[in-house]
Amino acid sequence: MKHKMISKALSHKETLVRHRRFIHENAEIHNDLPITTQYVLSELKAMGYEPEEICQSGIVALAGKRKGKTFLLRADMDALPMVEENTLHFKSNTGHMHACGHDMHTAMLLGAAQLLKEHEDELDGQVKLMFQPAEETLHGAKAMIDAGVLKNPTVDAAMMIHVMSGMPLPSGSVLVPQGGVLSAAADWFNISVQGKGGHGAMPNTTVDPLNVISHIHIGLQEILSREVAPGDNVALTIGQMHGGSTSNVIPDMAYLAGTARTFGEETRSYVKQRIEEIASGVAATYRASAEVVFERGCPSVVVDQKLRDQVYTFASDLVAADRLIDPAAIGFTKMSGSEDFSHVSLEVPSIMVSLAAGSPEENYTFPMHHPKVMFDEEALHVGAALYAHVAMSWLKHNK
Repeated sequence: MKHKMISKALSHKETLVRHRRFIHENAEIHNDLPITTQYVLSELKAMGYEPEEICQSGIVALAGKRKGKTFLLRADMDALPMVEENTLHFKSNTGHMHACGHDMHTAMLLGAAQLLKEHEDELDGQVKLMFQPAEETLHGAKAMIDAGVLKNPTVDAAMMIHVMSGMPLPSGSVLVPQGGVLSAAADWFNISVQGKGGHGAMPNTTVDPLNVISHIHIGLQEILSREVAPGDNVALTIGQMHGGSTSNVIPDMAYLAGTARTFGEETRSYVKQRIEEIASGVAATYRASAEVVFERGCPSVVVDQKLRDQVYTFASDLVAADRLIDPAAIGFTKMSGSEDFSHVSLEVPSIMVSLAAGSPEENYTFPMHHPKVMFDEEALHVGAALYAHVAMSWLKHNK
């Protein structure tokens, strides 16, 4: 069976590119994906599936026999709220951008759906296709789990692929990580500071919330430098600071917002506790008050070691040895980014595989989440084949 699925996926190259470019051009965000959702539903129905939208923009379809075990394949579909700065003829026309490659993921899973439909009689069980919204806002996976994506039939194992661009790896390289914690947990927070507004010429009659949020910003950095062990990686970023509307007025309120990325639930709980304590303590020092709200979050992706070993073996059927990479061998063991597929990994044995889709040597120089990032469409058929082949092989070897 070596390379058979690769060649079959390559025969669908034009369709894969069509999928990707349509989704890219019509980039949508969060779980408000009407164009993308309708496109995916229509394409799946044309293949012979009976897809179901189980929550807003969350689509599930099932391939295979209604018996045996079930393997889940997941692709996220949402874009980022940023304006694209490329000159592609299929450049986004929505004011949003697929700067993280979710258009690639969706196209690859649609390609895998076609391959699985063509080989449906060979499936030793069922493959559940999970097309997910709202990954960038960390809402989608949990919403689909709550809507029953892991049930009826019960999912026994799961896999996702994430493309990469701007990394020093040839396009089409497959990275299969070792078992254990792979990604950082993420916690998004807002800190609102209540002060006392007044005239800018009489600051002594006010409690300046802008001054307070500045000190909170500085104080939070002490968590990293003085309260967390050097080997325990934490990234704490303040991405927004707002307050006031003119130059000569001290406002009543100001706020800042950010994210904390941690590995391990103990560190995660400690950092969240200290964010609250520092914000409240600093605000009180300067006669103000602060409220901290953690508005969203997700745990770490945990890779199942047994599943990892199987996927590595299955992937070796498809890609050359020099394109099948253990990330640890190149010094990559954990990623500070977050991925809400983590909610799936808490429920069933799971794995997150990475797929190189353009290196600087191949003129793909910008990283993900950059307004100029581009992805190599030559990786699409590799991802589609990998999705389909892993699912089929896992079912065959885990009856």
